[in-house]
Amino acid sequence: MTRRKSHEENIRKISKSGASYSLTIPISVMRELGWREKQKVVVEKRGIGFVVKDFK
Repeated sequence: MTRRKSHEENIRKISKSGASYSLTIPISVMRELGWREKQKVVVEKRGIGFVVKDFK
């Protein structure tokens, strides 16, 4: 797998698996937020985008 160029680091593709969609998150963002695999998060729709927050 080739590395993305720095200006393409935040460009992602949406994948479909069954009835769900998924999106990869850059490892640098995961580390910065302290998130880990299988952690629960909350997804909220905001305008034409969305916000992903830690589940408390």
